[in-house]
Amino acid sequence: MTNVRWSKKSWLGAAATAAAAVLLAVSGCAGDSRTASTGQVLDDTAITAKVKTAFVADKEVSAMNISVNTDKGVVQLSGTAGPNEAKRAAELARGVAGVKAVRNDIIVK
Repeated sequence: MTNVRWSKKSWLGAAATAAAAVLLAVSGCAGDSRTASTGQVLDDTAITAKVKTAFVADKEVSAMNISVNTDKGVVQLSGTAGPNEAKRAAELARGVAGVKAVRNDIIVK
């Protein structure tokens, strides 16, 4: 097994590619009263990508250690981080357009 180290630049490219793939996959889906509409899924996917991009651009936050999930504009952060990193990650997420709320479930180590 090869040990691969990802730079922030290559991780950003991979994240953008993954976001594009998700956008294409859900573009034909319709929502109903129990599920998110296609537009909402696309919005949530875009928000997640923007939050992860903000993490990659920030020197204090490790995009590799913090997971981001978005549902109807509510961003959930999870993973492990130091106290300053966890706080900074939440601040960055709150600064992304379209974010309604942030649930910071990061485990502080």
